Amino acid sequence: MELPVPDQTMYPQGYPTEAVPLQGVRHYGFPGQPGAVQHTSVNISTERPVVAESSPDHIIWSLCCFVYSNPFCLGLAALIYSIKSRDRKLVGDLDGARRYGSTARWLNIAATIIFVTGLLIFIITVTAVTVQATSYYYNGYRSGY
Repeated sequence: MELPVPDQTMYPQGYPTEAVPLQGVRHYGFPGQPGAVQHTSVNISTERPVVAESSPDHIIWSLCCFVYSNPFCLGLAALIYSIKSRDRKLVGDLDGARRYGSTARWLNIAATIIFVTGLLIFIITVTAVTVQATSYYYNGYRSGY
């Protein structure tokens, strides 16, 4: 049995035969007999870009503002800017990461202040209404209404 001669489409110019993908390659041989064995090696780089400085992206704070308070969708905006900051940091754009991180920080500050102010107003209102209702109930009950 004669093997076909490989054409130029199977082995492009400039690449050694070891680097050519295995698509389109036929293996001839019968079961139980030695056939053509091709080895493929893949080099995986585990190196990450070196980041000289670390700029905070405030992602945990943004998640808390988004999940627990989110006034006027500021928590969502802060979360988006935190994710953008993290993406810029991974790409290596430290200036962009700092800008997005700073914006996320200010949005988180605004969301936290609005939430705490609203919570305090709610607590004071509920306390005042409870005191008034209790006072009205006891004063009205004792006077015979």
